[in-house]
Amino acid sequence: MERINALGRRKTAVSRVYLSIGTGNIVINGRDYKNYFPTEVLQIVLKQPLATINAPEGYDVKVNVRGGGISGQAEATRMGIARALCELNPEFRPALKKEGFLTRDSRMVERKKYGRAKARRRFQFSKR
Repeated sequence: MERINALGRRKTAVSRVYLSIGTGNIVINGRDYKNYFPTEVLQIVLKQPLATINAPEGYDVKVNVRGGGISGQAEATRMGIARALCELNPEFRPALKKEGFLTRDSRMVERKKYGRAKARRRFQFSKR
C-alpha cells in the first residue's frame, strides 16, 4: 500500500496528513506527537479517529501542520486523519461521520471593526 494523503482544516490551521499501514508512529512536523502536543487532551483529540475504528496501532501517520494555535492544529490533524481513513477504506466512513470527524468546523475569529475596541466591544462610554 502506498501513502494516502488528506487535508484537514480548523480555524486558520491547515494539516496535511500522510497515512500508511505501520506500527502506530505519529510524527508531526518532524517531531513525535507527544512532544508536539504536550497536553493529554490534545493527544486524545489527535487519536480519536483511530480509536473510533478500533485500530490505534495499525497505521503510521506523518503530518505537516501550519497556522493557527495548538488546539486548532490538533483538531485540523484529527480531521485529516479521519479523511485519510475514509479514503483508505470506505467502510470506516459511517462511524467517523457519526462522531463528527469529517465535518469542517467553519467557526473563525470575527474581524475587528473600525471604531470599536474589538470585533463587537465598544469603547467605554463617557457622559461628560
